Amino acid sequence: MGTILDYLREYGDYTLWEKPFSDVDSLVLCQFAYLKFDGMVPGPGEGCCAVGVRELAEHVHYDHLYGDERYRKDNTALFQGIYKSRRFGDMKLWNYVNQIEPDQETQFSAVVCGLPGGVTYVAFRGTDESIVGWKEDLNLAFSKPVPGQILSVQYLEQAARTIAGGFYVGGHSKGGNLAVYASMNCSAGVRERIERIYDHDGPGFRPEVREKGAFAEIAGRIRKTVPRSSLVGMLLYTEENYTVVESKTIGLAQHNPYTWLIREDAFKVVEEIRAGRKFMDQALNEWILSLDQEQMRTFVDTFYRVVQASETDNLIDFTANWFQSIQKIGAALKEVDKETADVIVQIMRALFEVVSAHAREHVKNRREQQRERFEEGMAQLEMHFRKDR
Repeated sequence: MGTILDYLREYGDYTLWEKPFSDVDSLVLCQFAYLKFDGMVPGPGEGCCAVGVRELAEHVHYDHLYGDERYRKDNTALFQGIYKSRRFGDMKLWNYVNQIEPDQETQFSAVVCGLPGGVTYVAFRGTDESIVGWKEDLNLAFSKPVPGQILSVQYLEQAARTIAGGFYVGGHSKGGNLAVYASMNCSAGVRERIERIYDHDGPGFRPEVREKGAFAEIAGRIRKTVPRSSLVGMLLYTEENYTVVESKTIGLAQHNPYTWLIREDAFKVVEEIRAGRKFMDQALNEWILSLDQEQMRTFVDTFYRVVQASETDNLIDFTANWFQSIQKIGAALKEVDKETADVIVQIMRALFEVVSAHAREHVKNRREQQRERFEEGMAQLEMHFRKDR
């Protein structure tokens, strides 16, 4: 068994004619969409030719692809695996968009991938390292569409005009949510051309949001995959049609696509999400759906204000400077009611686990020290909060 990196090494020389496009190929492209193509891949309406993977490898700003330092090593290996393969090596990219607008609480990115063999894939990027991106994830719990969802529909309509025939749509994390949302809200003509929709551990929708779109028309084309300890992918998701993939790690760190296990050329599938995790997912969904829109808005805005107290705009710095930020975060929590504060503390723990998973895996000798500092900081935070009550 291995990961998508091992898959590229072992099956990268098979063309799409020799081995048809699969769920694993989709995850490869969805992770590839996290690379920073700014200034390298043409955007909508730029009138430029599509850019090949080989051109990116020779680009003067090649190193900019790895702007997300959390996954530099893995993303570099991913790019090299794609670059050296017959399967993806001649892939072309176009229609790249990357918008981060803090004032609008929007982080949106997508790109079109044209593969050798006639397969075209519209890939929506998931949540990046920005705090804005994580707040937009929380905003998915509202009845009204978030800016990223509105942009996803506009993007899909425009991208479809650059594609001949049918195509695939997909994404990881929030990108999976955007892929489904855009597919069920685009025009009927575009929707008919969508052959498959890949949702890799993406959040679901409130019932009223799903009912407003053409979800029933696309349900049979959705391929949803989640890891065994899924939190993000089961958020507001009540359907039973999903595939559970085994992971090489534990807990919320399984959200990372590089931890998903592959046996030969397919995901290693397990029967069900872990019982404890499924119970917690159901409880969280019940709690979210029990809140009215005003209560949900209060919770999301409060959580965002507390995170902003750390005076950072991305999760990498947020976790790296966690200990130094305790007093600032504690001060912000003074204004929060106890029930909301308790939930915020738990979500902070979850965020820390996701972001620091990569470091814990590759810097083993620092893992216990990092955990001790985190637990000490959490103890101070909780003690600070109780004292002010």
